[in-house]
Parts: sequence; structure tokens; C-alpha cells
Amino acid sequence: MNLTAEQIQNNWGVFLGFIREHISSPRKEKLLDFYNQYAERIMLMPAAHKKEYHNAFPGGYVEHVIRVVRCALKQHQLWADEGVDTSTYTIEELVFAAINHDLGKMGDEENEAYIPQTDEWRRNKLGEDYMHNDKIAFASVPDRGLYLLQSHGVQYTFNEMVGIQTHDGLYDEANKKYFMGFTPEVKPRTSLPYILHFADMMAARIEFEREWLPRFKNGTAKAAPVKKTTNTPSATKQKALGSVKSEGLKSLLDSI
Repeated sequence: MNLTAEQIQNNWGVFLGFIREHISSPRKEKLLDFYNQYAERIMLMPAAHKKEYHNAFPGGYVEHVIRVVRCALKQHQLWADEGVDTSTYTIEELVFAAINHDLGKMGDEENEAYIPQTDEWRRNKLGEDYMHNDKIAFASVPDRGLYLLQSHGVQYTFNEMVGIQTHDGLYDEANKKYFMGFTPEVKPRTSLPYILHFADMMAARIEFEREWLPRFKNGTAKAAPVKKTTNTPSATKQKALGSVKSEGLKSLLDSI
């Protein structure tokens, strides 16, 4: 799937809107400053490096985060309707954790985590449009995200920290200590981690269905990628390109 330049810009506005609506001051301003500082990188990031994973295309990261926030708010209401104690967390904590759950995928302050794949064979045979940037020291996505927040003066609560750390649920072995406790004392004292995990899983499933189910239906799941045709950029696309200062990112956006 590909997003248009207009869709990428609109999604960025929605993304920042969640911060303005749900995050309180002074943390709101610090978070907005952080995201605006890295706007050009984050608004064009993929959510993954490989086509088989979710939203592995320019703008896919922000679109995924928007969907996780929406799903988290809907899951919150569902859990509340079914009797969960929602006083153990706040809506701000839930939205904050959802907004930042995959922040570590941006890389570090100097380098992107995902860069264009240079190996043509891996692009065509493995569906890897991106590859991991080896200039970045290894860290798990949650750990790097939490580090980025604290290093830019954005504080987070205990609930938010655990929510971000465990958003992959039992797909991450490190989370067993949170989700496989057998005594009441070691179980999470709030349902926020479960709600966020289910929201993330729901969003990823929706993105899989959108990308792959039509391919299975029409028999093109393993087909070679369709080459893009060169068209004259629309006025909307030209406007979007004009707002991007980085030549590298401008080239990437221009190829959409």
C-alpha cells in the first residue's frame, strides 16, 4: 500500500492532534517540541522494514500509531462496559502510551532505524523495502523509546512505562514476568497494559487484512511488486514536497 503526500500530511495533523487533545501541560508542549523536531523523519517512517509486516511503507508508522490510539480508546470503553476498574489508570496515560509505544522505531537522535534496502535481491525476493541501520546501537524498541522520551525531558508515569514496555504482550519473551504471574501480588495492578496490547494487535491485524487478504483473493500474494509509473506531481503533492527541507526525505516522498 502507498499513501499519498496529502494523506501523509493529514495523518501528521491527526497525530499531533491526539497530543494536543489528550496530553496535559507542560508535558504536552515538551512532547510537541520533540515530535516537531523530528517531524520530517517520523512522518515518513514505515512501521516495519518488510512487506510481510504491518505498514511497511512511507507514512506507515504514523498511520499505525493513529489506529492504535483509536483502538485503545475503543478498547477502554469496552473494558469499562464489562466492569474493569478504569480508576487504576487515566485516559491521558492510555493515550500517551499508545502514542509512544513504538517510538523506538525512529532510531536515535542522529540516525534513522530503517533505511532504504540497497540489496535488490532482498527487495524483490524477501519484500524488504527497508533494512536496519547498523549505525544504531542495539536496544529493544520499548527501551529506546523510553530513553528518547526521558532524554528530551518528557516524563512518564509508572503505568505509561509498563504499558510501553509490554505493548507486544507475550510476543516478546521479556514480558512474561508481567503477563504470566501466577499469584495476585505479581499481576499488573491496572488493565492498561492489556488494553494497549490488544489495541496494538488489533491495529496490526487490520493492517494485515487490508494489505494481504485482497492479494490472496486475486492470487497476487506472491506477485512481483508493480513498478511505479512516473506522473507529473499534483498541486497537493507539490505543496507537501515544498514543506520538506531534507533532500533525502524529499526524494523519498517524491517517489510515492
